[in-house]
Amino acid sequence: MVKLRSITLAALLLAALGTASADTLNTSGAPAAMGSVGPTRGMSQATVESTFGSPVSVEAPVGDPPITRWVYKDFIVYFEYNLVIHSVAKR
Repeated sequence: MVKLRSITLAALLLAALGTASADTLNTSGAPAAMGSVGPTRGMSQATVESTFGSPVSVEAPVGDPPITRWVYKDFIVYFEYNLVIHSVAKR
């Protein structure tokens, strides 16, 4: 009886382990939807403008350190002082 209980417990454990799954989280600087077409961290405002053209709109700097937001058709770029700190794809 103990042997049968041990075998049943082992089978249940193996079945439970076989059903595990995981998701992949994209933690790179640019979202997967943008690929490598958006500005990268550390680019200057002059480089972004010469590479991607003029933004559709520019939000005034906010806070300390000043964070500026440039809005393009397909993505938004955030600057700290004069350097890119983040860029995200628009939904």
